[in-house]
Amino acid sequence: MESPAAPAALTKNHRSLTRAKAVRRRRLTVYAARVLVLVVVLAAWELMARNGVIDPFYFSMPSEVWDQIVQWTLHGTSQGSLGEQIWYTLYEALLGWVFGVAGGVVLGIGLGRVRFLADVFSPYIKVLNALPRIALVPIFLILFGLGPASKVASAVVLVFFPVFFNAFQGAREVDRNLVANARILGASNRRVTLQVVIPSATSWIFTSLHVSFGFALIGAIVGEYLGAAKGIGLLVSMSQGTFNTAGVYAAMVILAVVALLAEGLLTFAEKRLFRWKPGGSGAGD
Repeated sequence: MESPAAPAALTKNHRSLTRAKAVRRRRLTVYAARVLVLVVVLAAWELMARNGVIDPFYFSMPSEVWDQIVQWTLHGTSQGSLGEQIWYTLYEALLGWVFGVAGGVVLGIGLGRVRFLADVFSPYIKVLNALPRIALVPIFLILFGLGPASKVASAVVLVFFPVFFNAFQGAREVDRNLVANARILGASNRRVTLQVVIPSATSWIFTSLHVSFGFALIGAIVGEYLGAAKGIGLLVSMSQGTFNTAGVYAAMVILAVVALLAEGLLTFAEKRLFRWKPGGSGAGD
């Protein structure tokens, strides 16, 4: 005689398989729609430029942008190989991102844990956050010269504040019951911070990392645009100076690809670290 649990198990497995197929089908549909949007935009851009609807002198066209990327890839730029320019910008952005994230996390967690310090420094932090930080880039160029240090400093000031505020809020939003239970078990302030507060604030911090790396790239690019020996920002500046619109767009495309790859790596790392978290409802996926 068949067990009553068998049909229920089969039904559950069938539902799981159906749900998995629906998720895969939706993912493929989303990817196909993304590719379709890109193709339509590029095709419209190319057709409008060729037919004079938009001026190619100002907007170039995808075919010319692609030719410029191929030329840089095969023959290099006036400052060296394309890979060298990408690495130079990526090095500056990564270094600024690391320093900005480290400073933002340490100060954010520290001020989030010590209310007295938060009350003392909050008006100064708000004033600094309100400053147009891009305007500091020329000052960094004067202080540190045209080398990587000025670009790293530019990236740091852009990265620090979003990470700081997320880390600060994450430290403030820690479940008070967890903190109280840790103290009952005899945990010191240091242990509470390391074993309760920081793990609880990690999801907040990771949220800011996605945005902050883009800010780091912006800081490096703006610094290179104003003055540098190498880098993607210098390619933008030189292309603009020679009225090479395709070169400007080509540099922007390269920068976008680098940013997307970095975003993919961060998303992968986040999924690996937070495998224990339940997935969202899927409405926004």
